[in-house]
Amino acid sequence: MSGSIPFYQKNHRHYDRGYRSKEMESAVSQYQASSSSYAARSSSTSRGLRVSSYSGLEESRLSPIPKRSKPTYLAVDRDNQIIGYVVPIFRGSQEFASGLSDTEEARMKESAGHMARRNLFTSGLEMERTEQSSRKTAMRESAERISLSKRIHENEEYHKRMNEDSLMHTPEFVIKPRSHTVWEKQCVRLHCTVSGWPDPRVVWYKNNVTIDPLAQPGKYKLVSSYNVHSLEINRCDFDDTAQYRASAMNSKGELSAFASVVVKRFKGEVDEALPSPRSSAASGSEDGIVSEYGITFQTHIVEKFDVSFGREGETLSLGCTVIIYPNLQRYQPEVQWYRDDVLLSPSKWTHMHWSGDRATITLTHLNKEDEGLYTLRITTKSGYETHSAYVFVRDADAEMEGAPGAPLDVRCQDANKDYVIVTWKQPAVDRGSSIMGYFVDRCEVGTTHWSQCNDTPIKFARFPVTGLVEGRSYMFRVRAVNKSGMSRPSRASEPVAAMDPGDRARMRGTSAPWTGQIIVTEEEPAEGVVPGVPVGLEVTEATKNYVVLSWKPPGERGHEGVMYYVEKCVSGTDSWQRVNTEIPVKSPRFALFDLAEGKSYSFRVRCCNSAGVGEPSSPTEPTTVGDQLDIPAPPGRVVPIRNTDTSVVVSWEASREAKELVGYYIEASIVGSNVWEPCNNKPVKATRFICHGLVTGETYVFKVKAVNAAGLSESSQESEPIEVKAAIGGGIPYATPAPPYGISVLECVRDAMVLSWKQPTFIGGADITGYFVDYREVVEGVVGKWHEANIKSVTDRAYRVSDLKENMKYQFQVRAANMAGVGIPSLSSETFTCAEWTIAVPGPPHDLQATEVRSTSLMLLWKPPVYQGRDEVNGFYIDIKEAEAPLEAWRGVNEKATNKKYMKIQIPKEGETYVFRVRAQNKAGVGKASEPTEPILAQTKPGTTEIVVDVDDDGVISMNFECANLTPDSKFVWSKNYEEITDETRITMETKGNKSKATFKTPAEDDLGIYSCLVTHTDGASSSYTLSAEELKKLLEISHDHKFPIIPLKTELAVELLEKGKVRFWLQAEKISANGKVEYVFNDNVVSQGEKYKTNFDKNTGVIEMTMESLTPADEGTFTFQLQDGKATNQSSLVLIGDVFKQLQKESEFQRKEWFRKQGPHFVEYLSYEVTPECCVVLKCKVGNIKKETVALWYKDGREIKADEHLTFTEGVLTLEIAQISKKDAGIYEVILKDDRGKDSSTLNLTDQGFKNMMNEVFSVIANSSTALKIQSTEEGIRLYSFVSYYNDELHVTWHHKDAAIAFTDRIKSGVVGEQLWLQISEPTDKDKGKYAIEFFDGKGGLRRTVELSGQAFDDAYAEFQRLKAAAIAERNRARVAGGLPDVVTIQEGKALNLTCNISGDPLPEVTWLKNDREMVSDDHYILKFESGKFASFTISTVNTADSGKYSILVKNKYGTESGDFTIKVTEGTGDLGGTAYLTDADGNVVFGPNTPQEKKKTTVTGKKMQKRKDSVILKQPMHIAEEKKESKAEEKSEKKKEMKVEKVGGKVNVAEEKRAAVSAAAEQEDLTPAAGEQENLTPAAAEQENLTPPAAEQENLPEATGTDEDKPITELTPETQAHNTD
Repeated sequence: MSGSIPFYQKNHRHYDRGYRSKEMESAVSQYQASSSSYAARSSSTSRGLRVSSYSGLEESRLSPIPKRSKPTYLAVDRDNQIIGYVVPIFRGSQEFASGLSDTEEARMKESAGHMARRNLFTSGLEMERTEQSSRKTAMRESAERISLSKRIHENEEYHKRMNEDSLMHTPEFVIKPRSHTVWEKQCVRLHCTVSGWPDPRVVWYKNNVTIDPLAQPGKYKLVSSYNVHSLEINRCDFDDTAQYRASAMNSKGELSAFASVVVKRFKGEVDEALPSPRSSAASGSEDGIVSEYGITFQTHIVEKFDVSFGREGETLSLGCTVIIYPNLQRYQPEVQWYRDDVLLSPSKWTHMHWSGDRATITLTHLNKEDEGLYTLRITTKSGYETHSAYVFVRDADAEMEGAPGAPLDVRCQDANKDYVIVTWKQPAVDRGSSIMGYFVDRCEVGTTHWSQCNDTPIKFARFPVTGLVEGRSYMFRVRAVNKSGMSRPSRASEPVAAMDPGDRARMRGTSAPWTGQIIVTEEEPAEGVVPGVPVGLEVTEATKNYVVLSWKPPGERGHEGVMYYVEKCVSGTDSWQRVNTEIPVKSPRFALFDLAEGKSYSFRVRCCNSAGVGEPSSPTEPTTVGDQLDIPAPPGRVVPIRNTDTSVVVSWEASREAKELVGYYIEASIVGSNVWEPCNNKPVKATRFICHGLVTGETYVFKVKAVNAAGLSESSQESEPIEVKAAIGGGIPYATPAPPYGISVLECVRDAMVLSWKQPTFIGGADITGYFVDYREVVEGVVGKWHEANIKSVTDRAYRVSDLKENMKYQFQVRAANMAGVGIPSLSSETFTCAEWTIAVPGPPHDLQATEVRSTSLMLLWKPPVYQGRDEVNGFYIDIKEAEAPLEAWRGVNEKATNKKYMKIQIPKEGETYVFRVRAQNKAGVGKASEPTEPILAQTKPGTTEIVVDVDDDGVISMNFECANLTPDSKFVWSKNYEEITDETRITMETKGNKSKATFKTPAEDDLGIYSCLVTHTDGASSSYTLSAEELKKLLEISHDHKFPIIPLKTELAVELLEKGKVRFWLQAEKISANGKVEYVFNDNVVSQGEKYKTNFDKNTGVIEMTMESLTPADEGTFTFQLQDGKATNQSSLVLIGDVFKQLQKESEFQRKEWFRKQGPHFVEYLSYEVTPECCVVLKCKVGNIKKETVALWYKDGREIKADEHLTFTEGVLTLEIAQISKKDAGIYEVILKDDRGKDSSTLNLTDQGFKNMMNEVFSVIANSSTALKIQSTEEGIRLYSFVSYYNDELHVTWHHKDAAIAFTDRIKSGVVGEQLWLQISEPTDKDKGKYAIEFFDGKGGLRRTVELSGQAFDDAYAEFQRLKAAAIAERNRARVAGGLPDVVTIQEGKALNLTCNISGDPLPEVTWLKNDREMVSDDHYILKFESGKFASFTISTVNTADSGKYSILVKNKYGTESGDFTIKVTEGTGDLGGTAYLTDADGNVVFGPNTPQEKKKTTVTGKKMQKRKDSVILKQPMHIAEEKKESKAEEKSEKKKEMKVEKVGGKVNVAEEKRAAVSAAAEQEDLTPAAGEQENLTPAAAEQENLTPPAAEQENLPEATGTDEDKPITELTPETQAHNTD
């Protein structure tokens, strides 16, 4: 019974396909074990068993040729219950012939028990003698037969050697292999019998690839026995559908036979119990029953282990439950575990357990060596059952971040007494940093100390470890290192002993099994013979560190063992040096160290023994010391195929020319992440691998690296992205093709029919490799079984089906095959009668193809009819019709028949879909039309390109075609006259990327024709080019020009002026060699280098030049440069005559003068102007060659206006800024530069038109700075306005209404306020609606800003105007307190206080006085008056302390209410100082008393204005006056009072004197003089008297008035304030 396998393992190379080569070994080992156990248990078995056994033995002894009785297989107890089975004792053929062997008989005779056992079966001595005589007779006859057979054989061999030629003949297939069609998972065997002499060697091929059973263990089994050869294919799958070939070859020739195997998939449930071929030796019967036991065991593996993932250092267990039926006691199946097809044995890393119904394997400490495909194999007598799954082992976390993964698979090779060559495999993970090398460590067995063997890291994965102690055993491990650090160490290798290989072989001991043959050597060893020459010396391995030699021992040697000396010699010398001078080696293999890298050596070997040293062997070829193993090339194309929800099958092309390939590493990355993860951590040797552990639904790309001992290759190209999901239906990219269709008959004879069909619409993603045709008979409408018409697939879409019956009806079906397998068959064709065609006209053409499809044309190709008719075909007609048109719409394309098998057809209408057909004609007429083509759309597809013909610099003619829509499988196919070009004698083809080139070798008339290029696996990318005779002639001319070109010129001869007025004639050649020559010709005369002409030829750049200091009238004429470079020549001329010459001469003179001008300070850029965004005009010029002494002078109209006397080299630019430009700035401006080297000047005329142009630029800047025209409502009307950055009085502005200039009136006015330009429309009406514009004039087109004053905009503006107008009226007429009230009044008790303020408003406001927010009523104490409707007064006749408080005046009319607040503070009285009044008139003037002189009564108050009602009047006695009274004597004080002149008018004091006195008093108090600022803030009245200093007596008695604000001078009072202070 074969085990079931999951889909993703059907074609996996790791999958165990049977292990059939081990089946017999397993059966024999189980058989022997059973026999041994039976012999051991024979003494304790039941009586029935013993009788049965002895009866068989007795019968065999009584007869020389015993008869076989029917054996008993089952063992039963007394109750007839089966308790086991019995295996009869195995006997060879000779034992059955002679009874017992001679050895056994002699042994039995010598034993005492022999006679006792004989007495159990004989009655006397007579019977013993008879038996002995019979045995001797049988033995003698057997020996005679063997001797006779040997003599016959030797005689035949003798005659063959004597006359070999007469017996030799080529191989012949007596029986050829037969084709098979099998179901998937079945097994198939191909047989053949071959004869020939010498015996042929038979090799099996699959699709012309040699079949190697070792490459896929268990898949193929090759058997050759007695000229019968067989190939057994185990568990067939789709990949096994192929053509197989058996090739027999000997010295006389070779012969092959073919057979096809077609594997079909069973649509239902796959039967796992499909029979598999078994050899007769392995099975006793065809039905699988083991004849020895009579029981058929059924084995089932359930609870299977799946794909597993582990990490280094972890423990992993795999297990399966096994059910065996029938379940017999004491029967144990053979349980085996395999990893990558290698049988595993128990070790410290691997523990295996079988519990009777469950098999487990435990990996105690995972390492990457443990990764692989694990297979459980359960073997019984009836067969075996297997289950496989992959185990992935990830790298453990690095001890240092960024360190690489650990190496793996460390092994020891070529172990000798003082060295061991250690090999390993590179890890797949380098963690982003490439591995710099490896360190090898060793440890002596029995110790735990590891020592490093190499000081520097080595990159080669093979290293010779030297310095070992002979006889000791060692283990080795390897560590990888990159720039981030060291990896973990690998798993230690198996222990290896340091000893000579010859000694190791003798210690191991070798014994050959007895074969019955006597081997006679060429020469018996003789004592005392000097050994001969070793043979077969060769260098088996060479690196930069060591070289390994191997050879074969000599034929002549003595009894004792032979040892060897190795010698080396540097190539090119004859000096041989012995390498192992001290002790010769014993094994025919030796490694040499300490060779100089890069040098070449030869080697030879001598044999030695006790008799002496023999002659040297032939030296090897020179060998250069170095790494001869290169890093493999990157693998080829990577193809991912969907598999399961978490896995993808990845296949790739093997790395080309890879030597000693270890395997491949596969990496995967999610698209867009750019993070690559390894899919395997152990290299795989196959080119196909299943990547597990992927995320379902993610899209991955894959790449592959090849590995050998030299390192890892570059990564392959990334695969196409693939989404991870189960491969169901169309999910498989490489599926089998769709069925062909359109089967038709091309020819019919008596017993054969030629069929044709059309290619499948879907080829499955891979090229179709061939077709298979089936046929079946149709008898009276009843169809028969299908039969295969062809065993070997056909590549053409036409096939002749032979061996048919005449007049029989047939149906046909066709299947297409590709790399994925054979597709489903097509629908059955129509029923065709196999009757010979006798018509005279030809049959239908076939295989119509349309290429080079364009909007207006296409190329139609076809194949001629198979049936020619009575005469040969002499032409073809092409028909066309619209795809949807009826059959009657067919019309001819060509009126005259064409004898070609292709034709370019012009399309009647672009974008229409057409079909085509072809008819052939001969002399008898026109035959049947072909099958029509598929509908073809007349449209040029995007990206379509044409063939481009090119002639390169070497004259090579080539055709080039580029295709942008390539697929990985696309190929460029070049054809001539639409037949593929396979002979490259006249044309060669080369493809790079998406471009292909066809190059003509020697173009001639034989190359005329139509050349086309077709790109496969695209949507029909193709193009053609017709090489006609005229086109060829034209191309040959171009090719000739390219082969023998003139010297190409980048520039023709030209002239230019250099500084100082020099004239330069020059040209530049495209390409010129170092041998190029130039001749300079003027008016047909060759000129040479001299004083007048300076020549130069730069061959690197190809620049040729000739310079002249100046031009004279004699230089008028033609200048020519003549070039020569080998055979190529060229020349260029320049004609300088007439006005051209005069202009050049004039310019040369000017440049010369300019050069002299620039020797001193000069203008690089002359004086010019520019207008800044701020509307400033800046005059500027750029100067050069200045120094510290250089002076720049500015002049306007001849008058100096500015001088820059300190110029620096870094300035370079002189500027003069004119702000607020006006007419007065017009004039002629000049700048003069001068120093001791000379002077230069620059002038700018800014008068008349120049000034006008400048002002226009100013106006343009102003206009461009203007804002958008906006609408604003005012109390007078509507205002339109725009702001400019700067306004100039010269700016001309025009206002427009409805595109007409506005005539200004009293109602419509315009004006300027600052930078605002406005248009005021007073009392607007509906006539004022419309579009308004302001136009700025700048001398050019002007600039206009517009606004639409209509509709909602007008309504909103008008409404706002009305609102503002009403608000203005209300604001003008509302009740107001105009002024006159201070914030705080401080007054002495007993004084009189009078405060007056102005009241305004229309209608006349109502006035109310409040004290502490309570209304006051006028009485004798509080006198409240409102006079003339303007003045409101507040008078307290006699102030007392009760009058302190907050007072307010409240005025109100219908437009509003306003109040004024003040506070009165009353202090204790200090005597009568007179009354003080503060009066102001309506104009803000201070009013003095009646006695004040008339000229002083009105004085305007100047100084800093104060905020309304923020002043205070303080009436108190100054402190410094009190201090003076205390300090002065009473007499002085009274005198000062008398002398004080105080002007009293009605009890009033002059306020100016009072303020001045207060200021002086304050200054005296602080010892300060009043500041100038304070004096400036005095009222004008005080200022008039500031030059007068009042007497001290007057200052003492003056009251002090100060403000409440500390920041204000005490003398600052608002002019509206008026106060009266009376006694």
